[in-house]
Amino acid sequence: MVLAVGLLLARVGVVDERRVRRTTDLAWPRVVTGIARMSKNAVDVAMVGIVLGSAGIAGVGFAGPYWGIAFALGGGLAAGTIALVSQHFGADTEEGVGQAVRSSVLVVVAVTLPMVAVLATFAEPLIALVSSNTAAVAIGGDYLRVVAFGVPFAALNLVGSRVYIGVDDAWTPMAVRGGGALLNIGLNALFIFGFGMGAVGAATGTVLSNVVATGVFAVGLSRGRLPGIGELPVQVDPFGPYVDLATARDIVDIGTPVVGRSMVWTVAEFPMLAIVDAFGVHVVAAYVVARRIWGIMNTPGWGFGLASSSLVGQSLGAGDEAEAEAFGEDVIRHAVGVYVVSALLVAAFADRIVVAFVGSPTDPAVPVAVTLVYAACFAVVMQGVSGGAAGPLDASGDTRWPFLAQAVGMFGCSIPLAYLGATTPLGLWGLYLAFVAETGVPAALNYYRFRTGPWKAVSRGYRPGQPADD
Repeated sequence: MVLAVGLLLARVGVVDERRVRRTTDLAWPRVVTGIARMSKNAVDVAMVGIVLGSAGIAGVGFAGPYWGIAFALGGGLAAGTIALVSQHFGADTEEGVGQAVRSSVLVVVAVTLPMVAVLATFAEPLIALVSSNTAAVAIGGDYLRVVAFGVPFAALNLVGSRVYIGVDDAWTPMAVRGGGALLNIGLNALFIFGFGMGAVGAATGTVLSNVVATGVFAVGLSRGRLPGIGELPVQVDPFGPYVDLATARDIVDIGTPVVGRSMVWTVAEFPMLAIVDAFGVHVVAAYVVARRIWGIMNTPGWGFGLASSSLVGQSLGAGDEAEAEAFGEDVIRHAVGVYVVSALLVAAFADRIVVAFVGSPTDPAVPVAVTLVYAACFAVVMQGVSGGAAGPLDASGDTRWPFLAQAVGMFGCSIPLAYLGATTPLGLWGLYLAFVAETGVPAALNYYRFRTGPWKAVSRGYRPGQPADD
């Protein structure tokens, strides 16, 4: 669909076909991976909902932000991994690549192991901080207590994925992580329906699938090849030194701002879920379902953001600012076109999709969830603008602006609107508007920054041989 929409836009003169094809070549493996991962999350909720109803959906939803911390940390630190790996790979220093990988593993394990201890030990009290619903807290606590053990493996998967992307191999992480997502779905079905383990079964499937994916990455990196894939572009000695303070420091320095940006989404989920809890368990279930559906619709942005950063960055590195801006503009338009098609399809079948999650068309969560999905369909189009405009800013080094734009959208607009809905006659409209503000505000701010062009000046301070503008 990504290429088809792009070619249609090119035919009517909205974008350039050459840029569409280059964007699609980079974006599609990441989009496929995103669809697999987010579909896995959606299926988790659907399976638990069929067995345990709204309370089960709410419980897993309340545990979600804690699990999301693993991805914020892992993804942020993996930004340091891809930076160091790509530089050493470009310089053809094999030992440098190996040291970057080993140091990344050490840093990620050191950061995530304490999280395992805290989440597993205090699972139910942590869920109780978000909700007072007894049934949802109990289910969420059971889920979090088990899934906590998958946190290090989930973070290591992100590191393994970025290693291969750093050496121009997007296919291997797509195959490994996508395969892990499919395995997760199969294991969940077995544990939830076959063994009757409920939310604990969903958590067990998640942990085991992440262990398997981590093992595959480890084998591939240590042997330099994988069955079914063949020779890989990088091989790492697993018995080399892991402790290298300079490399570890670089990983942390590069990754920390990215962790902060990812944490905006994760941290915001805690007050948002607490506010939604005030509406009742059925509204919480509806909100969680809508968020999972929104997550699937948003997966094209994973690929467009990566493609935009890469293509804009290459043009900036070549000193061609006009081409960099043209790539950025075309990626935004291409992304919005794909998001519009996705939103229309989901909106047309919103009621059927929601019932597939909840299990019964008479469940009181259904009408609320359907309306929230409609709001999400509108909001996700704005996400196409926000994410597409953030790509050039990231490529140029102007990363603070997207971070602040997201923070303003979430904490300055979305959460206050939800709170007004819970405490005033605004009611559920507060949640609908919160969905739109979450993406609409960053879209406006990021696009303004992109169109006005200061990111070009920022990029000059990072280009080889060029000083920053005064």
